[in-house]
Amino acid sequence: MSRMTVVATRKEVVGSIAIPPSKYHLHRALILGSLADGETVIEGRSSARHIRDTLHSLHDLGISVKHTKTGYVVQGGPYVPRTGKVRVGSSGSTLQFLLGLGSLSVSGAAVYDGVEALRRRPIGPLLRALETIGIRTEAQGDRLPVTVYPGRPMGGKVSVQGILSQWISGLLMVSPFAAHDTQVEILDPFNERTYIDLTVSFMRQFGIQLDSDSAERVWSIPCGQAYQPTKIALEADLSSAAFPLIYAALHEGRVELTRVRGAGDHPEGRILEILQQMEVPLEIDPQHDRVVVENKGRRPRGTEIDMKDIPDLIPALTVLASLSEGRTVLHNIGPGRLKESNRVKAVLQLNKMGAKVEEVGDTLVIDGVPQLYGTNISTYNDHRVLMAFVVAASSAIGKTDLTFPRAYEISYPEFLEHMRTLGLNAAITSDAKSVENKEMVGSVAN
Repeated sequence: MSRMTVVATRKEVVGSIAIPPSKYHLHRALILGSLADGETVIEGRSSARHIRDTLHSLHDLGISVKHTKTGYVVQGGPYVPRTGKVRVGSSGSTLQFLLGLGSLSVSGAAVYDGVEALRRRPIGPLLRALETIGIRTEAQGDRLPVTVYPGRPMGGKVSVQGILSQWISGLLMVSPFAAHDTQVEILDPFNERTYIDLTVSFMRQFGIQLDSDSAERVWSIPCGQAYQPTKIALEADLSSAAFPLIYAALHEGRVELTRVRGAGDHPEGRILEILQQMEVPLEIDPQHDRVVVENKGRRPRGTEIDMKDIPDLIPALTVLASLSEGRTVLHNIGPGRLKESNRVKAVLQLNKMGAKVEEVGDTLVIDGVPQLYGTNISTYNDHRVLMAFVVAASSAIGKTDLTFPRAYEISYPEFLEHMRTLGLNAAITSDAKSVENKEMVGSVAN
C-alpha cells in the first residue's frame, strides 16, 4: 500500500502560493447553472476530484459543460439522463444537492450511486423530506444507490433537522420548481449555517426569490420560479488555505497566499479571524488579494471556538491547537463525525504523536504541547484528515507515515506542490521502508 512519509521542516518556511478557487462555490455555480435555461459563465477552474464528480453527474443528466481557459460555460436546460445512471463519486455535496433535482428529469428515472464510503453515509432525513414535498425516491436502508423518479415537486411545508447543511441546501434548490409554495423549517440541531447562507446567496444570484424568518429557521420559497443564467467569479478556497496557513503559523518564516481578498462569503472564512484570535501574525491585504503570515517563532495561543458552522476546519484547528500555548476547546464538533470520515475519531490519533487531545461529549479539549513525534497514522482516505496530519508531521521529531497519500486530490490537488514550495519534506512511496534512508522529496528549503 502506498504511503506519504513526512519529516520535520527544519528551517524557515518562505514562499508564495496561489490559492485555487473555492469548490464550495463551484459546486453551486455548476449545479444552479445547469438549471438556468441558457449559458452561465463561471470564472475560476478546479481540478478537485469532487468537482469532477459534479461534472460527471451533470454529464449523466444530459447537461453540457464546456471548459474554458479560465473557467466553465454551462448550457442549462432540462435534465435528460443519458443512461439512467448518475455517478456522484465520493462527493456528498454532489449527491445531496442533485437528488431532489433528479425529479426534474424529462426522460425517466435515474439511479444515483457513488463510492463505497458514500454508500455508508445515511441520507434518510433528506429522502423523507423530499418525499414530503412530493418527490418520489426509492432506496434500501436510507443509503445509496437511490432511484429518483421524474415528477414536479408539489411543495408545502417540510421540516428537517439541520444536522447537515447539504440536506437543507438540496431542499432549497429544488423548491422553486414546486407546484405550490414551499416552506422549509430547520429543526435542531442547526449546524453549518454558513453553508446554507452560501446556497441562498447563489440562488439569489440566479434570480430566485426566497425569504426567511428573523432566525433563518424557516425559509419560504414561492412556486413557479425559474433560474436565470448569469456570470460568476469564484472566490478563493479558504478551507484549502487553512492548511498552508496553519503550517505557516507553526514554523518561522514568511508565507504569502495570493488570490485571497479576505473572508468573503466562504463558509470557512472564519479561519482568518480564528488565526488572529490565536495571535498568529496574520496580515490581510485585500488591495493586493493576499494574506501574509510572518512568523518570528512565537507559538499561537489557545482559545475557545464554536465549530457547529465550520466543521470542515476541525482537523486543521486541532493540529494547530495541539502545538499552541495553553488550552483550546472546540465546541459543537458533532457534524465533524458525519463527513468523509469520523473526523473527531481521526484527529484523536494526534495523541499517538504526543498531543493531548480529549473528546468530552460534544467538545474537543486540546492542551498544547511543545513537540510532536512521528508515527503511523490512518487518514481514512479523508482529504482534510490527510492534509492536517501532513502539517502535524512537519513539526514532529522523526518520520510520520500516512495512509491514502493522494486523498488531498479530492479538494486541493495543488496541496503537495504548494507545501513543497513552502519547504515541506514529503515523499509518496509504495513501501514506506524504502524511503527511510533517502533524501526527502521537496527538501530544497532545508
